[in-house]
This record gives sequence, C-alpha cells and structure tokens, in this order.
Amino acid sequence: MVTEKRTVLLVGGAGYVGSVITGHLLRKGWHVRCLDQLIYKNESCAWPYLSVPQYEFMQGDIRDPRFANKALKGVDDVVILAGLVGDPITSKYPDESHAINRNGVASFIDAMQHHPVDRLIFVSTCSNYGLVEVDTAVDENYPLAPLSLYAKHKVEMEQKILGLKGKAGFHPTVLRFATAFGLSSRMRFDLTVNEFVRELHLGKELLVFDPNTWRPYCHVRDFARAIEEVLRAPTSKVAFEVFNVGCEENNFTKLMVVEEIMRHIPRSKVTYQERGADPRNYRVNFDKIRRVLNFTPEISVQQGISEILAALSQGLFDHVEEQRHFFGNYEIFLPTALIPDLKRAG
Repeated sequence: MVTEKRTVLLVGGAGYVGSVITGHLLRKGWHVRCLDQLIYKNESCAWPYLSVPQYEFMQGDIRDPRFANKALKGVDDVVILAGLVGDPITSKYPDESHAINRNGVASFIDAMQHHPVDRLIFVSTCSNYGLVEVDTAVDENYPLAPLSLYAKHKVEMEQKILGLKGKAGFHPTVLRFATAFGLSSRMRFDLTVNEFVRELHLGKELLVFDPNTWRPYCHVRDFARAIEEVLRAPTSKVAFEVFNVGCEENNFTKLMVVEEIMRHIPRSKVTYQERGADPRNYRVNFDKIRRVLNFTPEISVQQGISEILAALSQGLFDHVEEQRHFFGNYEIFLPTALIPDLKRAG
C-alpha cells in the first residue's frame, strides 16, 4: 500500500477536473505539483492553493522538454489530464489538438523515462467507445471506435502507454473517465448535466439532440477519489491496466437527465431533435474498478443536479456570459510565440 507522503505531478492540474483533484490530494496529505499552460485563462484555479506549503504551481508547455524535465524532477507519480478536452474544442482547433493532445502528451511520456517516476495515470475517456449498437453496457475489452479527434488522440496515447510494457521503468494505468459533472473552481457549463441545469434554471428553452442516446456520468469529486485509489493501490493491481471510471447507476440518456432536472423545474421548455452532430451512444460497465479497487462513485446525477441548482440560485454563477472562455472549453489562448510551432509539431 502506497503512503500519502509522496509528490504527485498533475499535468493540467488547474482545469475543471484537475483543480478538484488538487484539493482532494492536498487534503489527504499528498504534495502536489501542478503543471498547467492555462490555455483557458484559468489561472484563478491555482490561487486557492498558493499558500499551501505542499503545493507548487508551474506554468509551462508540455511540448517543451525544458518544462517537462523541470516538472518531472523529484516527483513520485504523474497524472496526465492536460490538453484540449472535448469533441467541440478539438474540432475547432485540430492543429493545436494534434500538437498538444497527441505530440505533446507523447513527448511528455517519453521524457518520463529519464526520471525515476513510479506511477503514471493517464486520464482517457469513455468516448473511445463511440457509437455502440449493441444493447449492453460495454467493458474495458469492448472494441474502441473513436469518432472525434479528441477520442482518436486518446486512443493513440492509450496504445502508446500500454505498449511500454517491459520497456518503461514506471507503472502506468489508463482511466477512461465517464462524462464529468458537478461543481469545480473552474466550472464548465458546456458539459451535458451542468449545461442542461443552467439553461433550464435561467428559463431558457433547451434544445436536446438525440434524447435517447446513452452516456455514463461521474462527479468530479468521485474522479478525484478514483485517482487517489489508483495512487494507493499495489502496483500489481493497477500497472498496465485500463479501468472505466463511473458507475452503472449514472448511465443516463439525455432525456433522463432532463426529466431529473424537471423534477426541480417542472415548467421547463424543452425541444427534442434527432440526428444531431454528435452520434455517440454508449452505456458503460464499471465492474472492473469496483471489483479490483473496491471503488464506487458516491455522488449520483440527481445529487449533482441539486448542488448545481443550489449554487445557481445563490447567484454564484451570474457572470458566466461575461467570461464564457472560462466557463467552458470554447476558446484557447496560447502564447503567440508558440503558435507557429504547432504545425511544425504535427
């Protein structure tokens, strides 16, 4: 069993999920080094932790070997969350996605082999399953069929990592995250549950495409717990293993999400339309992570809806429209000097 007094490098640790993981690990006694390029102008997510002695923040580009080697110096474990996250943002910025999500992550993994790192957790996505025709919840062995550039790069990195068996000095684990929801200091309102709750809370008419398509959901705080469980687990249980992260109870169709929100806001206006731009449809089986790590998420979609509504009703997110770039992955801000390097990196 791994003890807490270790230093964990969170690559992308100031993002929507990363900032929640940061707080969780600090509270549990870990030392946390956060490496983040702040491409969403999300620097405020590091502010709450700057006075914590066990926290260190580094702003840097994972594609730059100088930053990679500096960030890796003296750390025990690495969690890679960084990149352009989600289908829309990678479609909008395909060159940048290729340079960061694929080449940048790959070069960072290569740099790890020159440091005495013990564990690597690579955060992947259940989007890798794509469009599942069978009426069953798919497990980690189900064939991957990524539809988006985002998922295709995740699959490539999974293959690279798992192909290091017998070659790497560190012990990697791939976690395929369900779709995230819940409150975070870098709140995102471009994710299904969060978006639907806010739109209906504001009294807007919500247009829902393909309402009967399935997705698995998981609260950001449960993702943090899952990261902790993998860091604590014996390497014999997690090295070169792939785990879906979530629970069957949080497999929901979009229609089911809307119906749960309408229990709180019964007069909501919702329009449904088939054949949207995103055809993904998948229910996911989470037996493996429950069996091997005894991990089960604690927060239901229903509870997540309630907490978001409570925050909205107290006016905590009244400035979303004035800072849309912060509250969703709509636009990225890269240092001008690095932009010409993107196409060369591809």
